[in-house]
Amino acid sequence: MKAKISDVAKIAGVSPTTVSRVLNNRGYISDETKKNVYKAMKEVNYFPNDIARSLFNKRTNLIGVIVPQTSNPFFGELVFHIESICASLNYKMLLCNSLNRIDKEEKYWEMLIRNQVDGVIAVTYNRGILDYHNQNLPIVAIDHYLSEKIPTVSSDNFSGGIQATELLISKGCKHIIHINGPIKLETPANLRRKAYEYVMSEQGKTPITYEITNTFDRKIQQEVICKLFDEYPEVDGIFASDDLIAASVIAEAQKRGKDIPTELKVIGYDGTEASQALLPGLTTIRQPIKSIAKKAIEILIKEVEGEFNDLPLETSLPVKLLEGTTT
Repeated sequence: MKAKISDVAKIAGVSPTTVSRVLNNRGYISDETKKNVYKAMKEVNYFPNDIARSLFNKRTNLIGVIVPQTSNPFFGELVFHIESICASLNYKMLLCNSLNRIDKEEKYWEMLIRNQVDGVIAVTYNRGILDYHNQNLPIVAIDHYLSEKIPTVSSDNFSGGIQATELLISKGCKHIIHINGPIKLETPANLRRKAYEYVMSEQGKTPITYEITNTFDRKIQQEVICKLFDEYPEVDGIFASDDLIAASVIAEAQKRGKDIPTELKVIGYDGTEASQALLPGLTTIRQPIKSIAKKAIEILIKEVEGEFNDLPLETSLPVKLLEGTTT
């Protein structure tokens, strides 16, 4: 039979009310009493009812996280840090893989609201699918603009784009091309492109950008990269907006007999542990992924606790250039 709170109280030698106070950390209770209660809980294999506790505390201690796909190294590493930090703060995480589909995102938002999560960290591309303001739900976006009133946390994309482009120029590249996602997406990541265009213009060079309409579709990605090499065989420097695209560029270049870095220099963006392990020589701009996760949770917790004043609407964290053998 499932143990009850009265069973714990009997063994601990206290009242059920005292056990409840221990579980909810309510009022002063001696360390000895707490020790006896937890010992009794273990003895009878008693587990608190989280639903009942959430009704009492008006908190579920659940954080929703929506990402396009955890198979992507950046999102996978980001989710790892979010979960780890949440656990240290006694929050549980509900993870949603949207696959960048509007229909899935809509269902996930509804599911998270029905489960009364305390807040949501959104790494989602589809803006406007939810009336965020009327939901009265604490939300923090990572690397995307969901609303003019929802805080966004990202890396310093403009600085990263500047460093990448300037490095290629300093290495003697004359024909530098940038590859990124669609400019129509409302994301701080577009600043990588703007930085590239700025540096190129300052150097009297014509910026050339190839857009991948769906960065999660490897077929489309490969078609764009092949088109780039066909149309600009003289290209000698490529700044890719993420490490996966950079890896595909390197693979296609090698198929075409281009030596890296002698004939072609390549720089990626993200610098995840996975990409560094699989492509240890890749020159890339490393995002402070753990710091991004920590800052997003920090802002979200403040929102959950009702501290909406003086919250930054946009937080940009410093990046680091990791120079490898591809430049």
